[in-house]
Amino acid sequence: MRVDHVCVRVEDLEASIKFYEEAFNYEVVKKRDFPENEFTLVYMALPSGGVQLELTYNYDHGPYEIGDGYGHIAIATDDLEGLHQAQVDKGLNVTELKGLPGEDPSYYFAVDPDGYKIEVIREK
Repeated sequence: MRVDHVCVRVEDLEASIKFYEEAFNYEVVKKRDFPENEFTLVYMALPSGGVQLELTYNYDHGPYEIGDGYGHIAIATDDLEGLHQAQVDKGLNVTELKGLPGEDPSYYFAVDPDGYKIEVIREK
């Protein structure tokens, strides 16, 4: 068995697709529309493969409340500083580089249009 995908519900499908494409180079690999049930599913994948991201768009839902039990999605990169600077240059919502107590910076957070946090960590 393996983890296949992670689902996040989004208010603005096109804005969310654009964010994940621009921020992390995700690519749309499948889109399924269910107009009779008023929702659309978009599956996105990283060029390197791995767990897919499912964006679920429920027509006319409006904003979602992110529960306090939700943490984040984590994406590993071998160029933490380069990716961070590229996202800053694009005007994306990202934190400064951070480190655990007593350690050098090894991560930061990006926030998507719906407020979901994506932890970006240095590949080990």
